[in-house]
Amino acid sequence: MSTLPVVAAVDGSDDSLRALDWAADAARRRAAPLRVAHVRHHVAWAPPGAALPVPPPPEGDPVLADARARLAGVEGLPDVEYAGLDGAPGVLLPALGAEAHLLVLGSRGRGGFASLLLGSNGLSAARDAECPVVIVPRPDRTVDITLPVEPGPRVVVGLKTDSPDDAALDLAFTEAALRDARLHVVAAYPWPIQTWVAPGDLPTTVYDQDAIEHETRTLADGFLAPHRARHPGVRVDTVPTPGDAAGLLVAASRDAELVVVGRHRRRLLAPARMLGSVTQAVLLHAASPVAVVPPVPAEE
Repeated sequence: MSTLPVVAAVDGSDDSLRALDWAADAARRRAAPLRVAHVRHHVAWAPPGAALPVPPPPEGDPVLADARARLAGVEGLPDVEYAGLDGAPGVLLPALGAEAHLLVLGSRGRGGFASLLLGSNGLSAARDAECPVVIVPRPDRTVDITLPVEPGPRVVVGLKTDSPDDAALDLAFTEAALRDARLHVVAAYPWPIQTWVAPGDLPTTVYDQDAIEHETRTLADGFLAPHRARHPGVRVDTVPTPGDAAGLLVAASRDAELVVVGRHRRRLLAPARMLGSVTQAVLLHAASPVAVVPPVPAEE
């Protein structure tokens, strides 16, 4: 389905090997090549004026050797390429996304602090890569809040009805179709409505929650219509829900195949690439893998 590879970043940690498994499955589903990359963050030392030693080939890299052994028994894999790179992971990992369909990382690498829920390399890749970045969490991550959902495979996507993200919706529909899963659309709306009035005045506007929920569903259905037309076999459950979008997406991540969120769009007064508070919260706390989707170039 795709000529661009699915790239798995490995460093020998258990987290990165779980990411490798996820990436291999994603490549198989897409019939796309798989590229396994190890960014060696040490820099070879040499005296001033002397030539730096040539980095070892992928065949001599023990981390890539472990990855090769892990994939040896996987059936149905397309072409697999192994690449060893030397440099700063926070720079090189996002750069790998320039020629990738997906970039897949574990939630924390070998050099991360034990207290961190997400390593700095995952954050930088999710923020800066030009392709969608999938962060695979540790299996012991739990979610305390449970939403009433049907059993079975689900892909979850967040939908802001005031600024829908077509790139995130497109990936969510594609993943649901590839996984024969239903699409769980979380459309959060604020409730109760906060009304600001001058001291001593009484609020005059009365909000009808049923009307707000109906409007949210109507807007969501309109934004989802072209994606439904492209993926008629995907069952879509649109769930307008009052509350915080981040908390609802984290709760929906329990037993989900994937949660899809958009990266923060650039604004005139905030031109730097950002993740956004909802995306960061989902990355830190979701129990399922999370895909962070960059906006399309026209929006950037």
